Amino acid sequence: MTEANQAEIFPILTPAQVGRIAPFARERSFEDGAILWDWGVRNNAMFVVVEGEIAILSGSDQLVTVHQAGAFSGDVDLLSGRPTVVKGRAQGVTRVLELGQDHLRRLVQTDAQLSEIFLRAFMLRRCALMSRGYGNVVLIGSRYSAGTLAIREFLTRNNQPYAYIDVDVDAGAQTTLDTFGVGVGDVPVFICRGERVLKKPTTDEVGECLGLNQVNEDVLRDLVVIGAGPAGLAAAVYAASEGLDVLVVESSAPGGQAGSSSRIENYLGFPTGITGHLLASSALVQAEKFGAELVVARTAVRLGCERRPYRVDIGGGHVVQARTIIIATGVQYRKPDIRNLSRFEGLGVYYGATQVEANFCKDDDVIVVGGANSAGQAAVFLSSFGRHINVVVRGPGLAESMSRYLIRRIEETPNITLRTRTRIEALEGDTRLERVTWRASDGRTENVDVGHVFLMTGADPNTAWLGGCVATDAKGFVKTGPELLPGDLAAAQWPLARAPLLFETNLPGVFAVGDVRAGSIKRVAAAVGEGAVCCQLVHKVLNS
Repeated sequence: MTEANQAEIFPILTPAQVGRIAPFARERSFEDGAILWDWGVRNNAMFVVVEGEIAILSGSDQLVTVHQAGAFSGDVDLLSGRPTVVKGRAQGVTRVLELGQDHLRRLVQTDAQLSEIFLRAFMLRRCALMSRGYGNVVLIGSRYSAGTLAIREFLTRNNQPYAYIDVDVDAGAQTTLDTFGVGVGDVPVFICRGERVLKKPTTDEVGECLGLNQVNEDVLRDLVVIGAGPAGLAAAVYAASEGLDVLVVESSAPGGQAGSSSRIENYLGFPTGITGHLLASSALVQAEKFGAELVVARTAVRLGCERRPYRVDIGGGHVVQARTIIIATGVQYRKPDIRNLSRFEGLGVYYGATQVEANFCKDDDVIVVGGANSAGQAAVFLSSFGRHINVVVRGPGLAESMSRYLIRRIEETPNITLRTRTRIEALEGDTRLERVTWRASDGRTENVDVGHVFLMTGADPNTAWLGGCVATDAKGFVKTGPELLPGDLAAAQWPLARAPLLFETNLPGVFAVGDVRAGSIKRVAAAVGEGAVCCQLVHKVLNS
């Protein structure tokens, strides 16, 4: 870590800056060895050191850093209210300024200089914790376990630091398993804060153990956003910044499909590109800065449209209430009709190209199926890891569906080969994918030794949970505004004299934005724009 990075991650506040914090805080003193906060504390306070020191400790009591006079504690959990992943202990007699969550949020909204210092430090600290595997959870898994991959992706995309033990390569893995009374057959094993041991858990169970999916059901929200992709996060940022009580419900992780993009190079303001994960993480911090709340590992299973306020069933017997709703559930990649496909999902067949999957592909041959930007981004990213990347498309080329800059990048990358008018017909392997059969443009089939296939073909809207409450087109995409026909309004018994607003469905106060909306432009910038514009329409409904 360079001195510049160190200064950004652990900045020292000036006396003048500390003076601006003091009116929002209360002064406290702690004896040597006193615990200021423990692991797993929700809605923790920030502590600014006046005298003495605060030692920051990971889940195994490993020293992460020491905050001295002028330094401050905390990372992104201070804004989200999620359980802390480290604990703080006084070293020597220590005097601090304690700043509660509400006062911290007020400060970052009103003091531009301190806001920049705090938010940059919070995000960089979480990145450092992630890269070093610090935290209070342990995942014991195997690369031959699809469940292991799912949990690693879930933890990584939700910025949850964890230690990983691979039973296939770590000589001490069995000792750890024995300590907790589990065996290799129980993999993946998730050890949560040293207290709970979960065998082969779902991501929902992991989210529950980490406290990521707790929600107050008694609150009537101004706005509930279903889906935390670019459109949903943009809606949350703008709505929360304008004073609305906003809840975002996400089934897996912030960012949607864009969140798994290795690098987005055509998004305004980022000439060198930005990873989907960083874009989503930054947007989430921005939304939480203004008071938006996120609950993950909760999937909308039913929209209650019989009466207002609306009710959304988010699974597990939990229901949230909303005066208005934005549907931003996006799309999912369409699965091709290939025998044994489900058998190899997570074991050589993937639907996202993140760093986790890329590490599996080192020096191996790879197939990327699809001709849209997501497939192009994946191919270019994976070319730095795999030996050779085959981009497989059924059509004659990429020009109709992929940005020109990505086409040029593919053409100029020596270890990428474009195979047009080609499709995969069979997958084979024992414990994981080992061979692929494809039918080439000349009609001949070829069996190739490839153990990694990334499927990014087509898109189906995530609208099954709507249960017919809102009008959709023939493909299941949500119809809004001018797309709605008189019959759509009659079917929903549209009660208002006015016509539906631009992104409004045939239910008053229920909107749809982003990829899930019929006729939308499938680009990150378009999704962000729709989310931002939609908030003005939400205000119109709430004020009417």
